[in-house]
Amino acid sequence: MRLGRGAPVASTTVVYRLMADAVVVVHFGFILFGAVGGLLAWRWPRLVWLHVPVVAWGIGIVVVGFECPLTPLEKHFRRLGAEEGYEGGFVDRYVEDVIYPDTYTPLLRALAAVAIGVGWAGLLAHRRRRGRRGPEAEAGDVPGAPTGSVGAG
Repeated sequence: MRLGRGAPVASTTVVYRLMADAVVVVHFGFILFGAVGGLLAWRWPRLVWLHVPVVAWGIGIVVVGFECPLTPLEKHFRRLGAEEGYEGGFVDRYVEDVIYPDTYTPLLRALAAVAIGVGWAGLLAHRRRRGRRGPEAEAGDVPGAPTGSVGAG
């Protein structure tokens, strides 16, 4: 049996299942980045501009109850891939009672909040230290950045 312009049904189903799996991977990455992105920004300070909206969205999901658009996207691809959808959200399905018991959710949210706070506090402290030493110290403040003047030597 073929669909559309000669594409076999089985291969189309597999493609949709792979797309759903890719959304799951992106979703896990999004959650992980939300938790530790502030710490990663110590190494790559410009990441903070990506981390702030991720944290804001995460707060909206947890506090306000927004639905992450990745969950319905994954469910859509699952249905197109001839799989059954699931009830609830992504965390309910793949994280709580799978990676850790549901009772640890408040603790892990608190740990994520601490990681975010430590990450941002570290960035702020670094920025203040750099400001006191003046602009000539900037290149040496960022790990991996070249030090010294161009052409010096």
